Amino acid sequence: MTDSVYTNSRQSAEKLIKIGIWTYLFLLLFEGALRKWFLPFLSGPLALIRDPLALLIILIALKNGLLRLNIYILSTVFITIIAFGTTFLVGHGNIGVSVYGVRILLIQFPLIFVIGNIFNKVDVLKVGKILIWISLPMTILMILQFYSPQSAWVNRGLGGDLEGAGFSGALGFFRPPGTFSFISGLTQFYGVVACFIMYFWFKQQNINRLLLILATLGLLAAIPFSISRTLLYQTIITVFFMLIAAFHKSKYIPKIIFGFAGFVTLFIILINTGFLAKPMEVFISRFEGATEYEGGVSGTIVDRYLGGMVNAVTSTAENPFFGHGIGIGTNAGGKLLTGDKVMLIYAEDEWARLIGESGLLLGLIMIFIRIILSFQLTLTSYKMLRMGNMLPWLLLSFCLTLIPNGQWGQITTLGFATFSTGILIASFKK
Repeated sequence: MTDSVYTNSRQSAEKLIKIGIWTYLFLLLFEGALRKWFLPFLSGPLALIRDPLALLIILIALKNGLLRLNIYILSTVFITIIAFGTTFLVGHGNIGVSVYGVRILLIQFPLIFVIGNIFNKVDVLKVGKILIWISLPMTILMILQFYSPQSAWVNRGLGGDLEGAGFSGALGFFRPPGTFSFISGLTQFYGVVACFIMYFWFKQQNINRLLLILATLGLLAAIPFSISRTLLYQTIITVFFMLIAAFHKSKYIPKIIFGFAGFVTLFIILINTGFLAKPMEVFISRFEGATEYEGGVSGTIVDRYLGGMVNAVTSTAENPFFGHGIGIGTNAGGKLLTGDKVMLIYAEDEWARLIGESGLLLGLIMIFIRIILSFQLTLTSYKMLRMGNMLPWLLLSFCLTLIPNGQWGQITTLGFATFSTGILIASFKK
């Protein structure tokens, strides 16, 4: 009788947590829309709406034995507690900024393993299909934002800002954010979508073919319309992982060759018909200008992905041994301390933020944890690929852009890092 009650309680908790995880996903996708268009007067509180939800999910999981405290969780909790203490001993000493900083590793990071434990491959495929459906209206919205002035309703900024949410692009056009608060959210959305699109081209029996074709066209259009080099690089990385997956099963090679040829032809047709002519012109202009400024394509890619890692480690003379205090390397932290939305330490690069906030020793330990996690996920994903499960391998292509050095201090990037890594772990299951 007791065992039956325990089993029913556990199953109820699993269902409740699943509802929470799906809610987390939809808040990640649409909290920007709420903050810009529908509830602009709640823009500030809505920025943190996923944190109490994530905390509730973790507490339910712990209570019902659905979250195992592995070495990653225990080590990050231990290091974060130390960093929290040193913040008040030698750092900025602001409680609000400190709480904002510690939530990254105390709340969001453990959620990765809850998602990985509660979801399974069937749930992950449901996520993929829903994201692919959402990508269709997202592409239409992005095109509207591309051609509309910044004063238009679709381009309003956070809190209903009439100056617009678009970020500087090229030739007078701005990078559209979609439903997100910033262009990074849109590029990460399409980065995840690209993984599922390429997976379903191998498993076409699991999805509507017309939907898959339209979503693929939307992805192709998103690259120039977003004016985002990051999205281009993300897509190239995922294509590279897809080719590795294809060569593990020779039967997929003809599909890859004919599919690639077909979509290149279609892409050329779209350009010649004028649909992609203007966005391609804008994208190429931005690509050439930014690449020239950053010292060539190779310099751009190295700087974009490695994110100044070496400089973050070597340029530590201006940082105290225990850093300036946790949370100070975020825009929100700077605003809480000064009233202006500025970074008080240079932390556009994630490693620089970690070392600048927590110091060289604690910062390096946090970096090491994220690298080891990335390495373990890579080994397991490749093992799954060898066993015939290519979904983890394709999801890994996106996760590796966010786990080692993704800007977790930015709320949307943190959300995509948390959710995508969680479903990557879940996709290991049958």
